Amino acid sequence: MSTLVIEKEDLRHNIEQIKKFANQTGKDDNGNPVKIIAVVKANGYGLGIVEYTKFLIDNGISFFAVATIEEALKLRKSGIKEQILMLSSTAIKQDVETLVENNIIITIGSKEDIEIADKIGEEKNKKIKVHLKIDTGFGRYGFIYSNRDEMIETLKNMKNIEIEGTFSHFSTSFYDDKYTKKQFERFINCIEVLKMNEIQTGMLHICNSSAFLKFPNMHLNAVRIGSAFLGRISSTNTIGLKKIAHLESEVTEIKELPKGFNIGYSNIYTTPKVMKVAIIPCGYMDSVNVKNDKDMFRTIDKMRYLAESIKSFFKKQDKYVNIKGSNCKILGRIGTYHVICDIDKKEIKIGDKAIFKVNTKFVDSGIRREYR
Repeated sequence: MSTLVIEKEDLRHNIEQIKKFANQTGKDDNGNPVKIIAVVKANGYGLGIVEYTKFLIDNGISFFAVATIEEALKLRKSGIKEQILMLSSTAIKQDVETLVENNIIITIGSKEDIEIADKIGEEKNKKIKVHLKIDTGFGRYGFIYSNRDEMIETLKNMKNIEIEGTFSHFSTSFYDDKYTKKQFERFINCIEVLKMNEIQTGMLHICNSSAFLKFPNMHLNAVRIGSAFLGRISSTNTIGLKKIAHLESEVTEIKELPKGFNIGYSNIYTTPKVMKVAIIPCGYMDSVNVKNDKDMFRTIDKMRYLAESIKSFFKKQDKYVNIKGSNCKILGRIGTYHVICDIDKKEIKIGDKAIFKVNTKFVDSGIRREYR
């Protein structure tokens, strides 16, 4: 059986380092430390959303953000009472009603969002708590930063909505400083215009994990931290974050293959000699060798990806699994649920522990999670 192992002490170390760095960067308008909003989307970045959130609570984090209604409800049904922000906005009345009924802070980013939330507030005779989203150049949710007149007019007409925060989202903070600064400037300018028009903006937040580390001057009142808790960041690790998790399995079969024998799908690997191999019940469904790639990067990164793909067509890229402290080369294509590796001249037996470095976000939700 495979297990995603989360090292509690390493996770606790990351939480403390992040809290320490946030405290060093200044205070908000009321003299309070910068607030940490823990983003626990995608099943808690693969760590198990409920257990991960409870671990964060036990270590001093009290504000959370999710991407879907299902995530928000799962936290509430597990007994978590802390603040939860729904990062995605919606103008579907039934969805907004569900969020409001479960005390989830909703995001508003359009005239339609506001009209629905305002109507629900009127029907329930209560103020609906929201965060206002401004689109500074991401093209997803939020009022477009340049449409200030529409934004102001819409916000001034609302009667049953209370803005507790205002935020935006960086698109390239892990590599493009110039565009990140442009987005930040657009956001601050919008905030100034809203305040000039006597519109309360509440808590301000724009930094994700990469921006949190790279741009302390942009921390504002709060920061949204996701991947940094896991020690998986695209920018330089300047505060000593640790990788906190690995996939653990075991050798379930050992066999000797003759020379000239094919291994795995597509016959891309043929044994050059008689070889002893081990079979491990982990594959790409368990996140083995699964990465963020083509849709995540700038043009130069896509070109590099293409170059690497062409190079790998002519030259096989070596991949390894650690068994009993020894790196063993994975042979052939990685299967859905299995890998085959070379254990020639190694003292390895059935039942020995096998450890894979994985991206936790892509580990199948059916895999057991264990906090050690």
